[in-house]
Amino acid sequence: MKRTKIHTTKKLEKLVKKLITTDSKTESGILGKWNATVFYVNRKKCWLISNGITKYNVLLTDIKTADFSKIEQIFKEVLFGQLVYDGIVIDFEELNSIIGKLDFLPTDNDRSTIGFQNQRLEQMEWWKYDLGSLENLQIKDLANRMNSIPIHIGKSKKMSDFTNSIKEIKKVLAE
Repeated sequence: MKRTKIHTTKKLEKLVKKLITTDSKTESGILGKWNATVFYVNRKKCWLISNGITKYNVLLTDIKTADFSKIEQIFKEVLFGQLVYDGIVIDFEELNSIIGKLDFLPTDNDRSTIGFQNQRLEQMEWWKYDLGSLENLQIKDLANRMNSIPIHIGKSKKMSDFTNSIKEIKKVLAE
């Protein structure tokens, strides 16, 4: 069975100790590994989960300890809903087989992805300032804003290396 690795930040790791495994010998699927961090909106725990390859973002909101038993299903449903919202057509069962089982792992200190996530959280603060509060936005719209921001993938500084997360995940899922 396929497995998807989700590396947590130290802050999130402390909150989800029960979910963390140390068996990282499993192979990642076509989407590769993901990184997850926690942030708070009105004292509710929210998770920002970003794909390491495409920098595609998924937001899980108001995650409680009781949700841990069904976190895999929550993640898959939110990811599927976000892909549909972003105009990416995929069958839920196909996505389910691509993701497989989730393995939550301790931090991998992927500074690039962690820095990327911090940048997105910083932008959310700006949007909060512009829009009054994040409650005025749908979560899918907020993630869509994050995924539509131009990003640089690649080693050179050519303009053609600039893209966005939606285009990148579309490419990977089409393979």
